[in-house]
Amino acid sequence: MVPGGVPYPMLSDAGGKIGRIYGVYDEDAGVDIRGRFIIDPDGVIQAMEVLTPAVGRNVAELIRQIKAFQHVRATGEVMPSGWQPGKPTLKPSPALAGKVWEVWKPDMAF
Repeated sequence: MVPGGVPYPMLSDAGGKIGRIYGVYDEDAGVDIRGRFIIDPDGVIQAMEVLTPAVGRNVAELIRQIKAFQHVRATGEVMPSGWQPGKPTLKPSPALAGKVWEVWKPDMAF
């Protein structure tokens, strides 16, 4: 555990240098707005989400996405919409194009 009890690195962006690079710095307010970025080991942004301060981020969705990106990187398989860890994935191929609905039936339980 790192100082402060948070089990992962945190940083401060006083002055908005990082926020400007990622396009989440609010010049008028002088602060970064809520943004999260999933960056792969090659330094490529794979996903990003930017929200106004009035709406919180979904940590469970962030974790699901990280697991999905890790699975894609390890296997080359892809995830259908709403995929959850342990659920079926798809093997990309030209034959699958336009036919995802034939091989994947979404769980519509909301």
